[in-house]
Amino acid sequence: MNKFWFIPAIAYFLGSIPFGFLIVKARGSDIRQTGSGNIGAANVARNAGAVAGILTLLLDAGKGYLAVWIASRWTHNDVRWVMCAALLAVIGHIFPIWLRFNGGKGVATGLGVFLPICAGAVLAAVLLWLAVVAFWRYSSLGSILAAVALPVFVHLLYAPRHAPPPAVTVGTILISILILVKHRPNIERLIAGTEPRLKFRR
Repeated sequence: MNKFWFIPAIAYFLGSIPFGFLIVKARGSDIRQTGSGNIGAANVARNAGAVAGILTLLLDAGKGYLAVWIASRWTHNDVRWVMCAALLAVIGHIFPIWLRFNGGKGVATGLGVFLPICAGAVLAAVLLWLAVVAFWRYSSLGSILAAVALPVFVHLLYAPRHAPPPAVTVGTILISILILVKHRPNIERLIAGTEPRLKFRR
């Protein structure tokens, strides 16, 4: 059992890989000095192009998925360790040691960690995000509403007609709260009417 205590560390270090920063850095720029300064896919897409943004999205989601997959395989799908890995991967993305604990907002990594846990909830959250962005063109608003709705989606879709295990419920709520807290500046700009709409730079 002692070897399982390495899972949080592995999940954190996987989550802390700053793919958005590295992708833009390879082009000779620092994404932290551009746009909102965030290393996530939305800011990368706005300032480095759609391809860079999509690649950031896939890699950030992929590292979250990998962290949970490792925990699931290593512990024979012990849901407590799986959710621990999910939470630590998101924390790693938001507070990466490599960037002085100033990372992204956890949206893509959050989707990645929930893919092996409850793919239906991820699909519902993505559809909600797409609907919001299509109508209002605010990526942040879509992310905020998806984060708020995620615990509900997981509760309904994890095991239909049955409540999820407490570890899943608590872990999902904590991840949603982390994402919402990181979006506080976006919430303030949305209220003030100064939040930039989603558009790609050619």
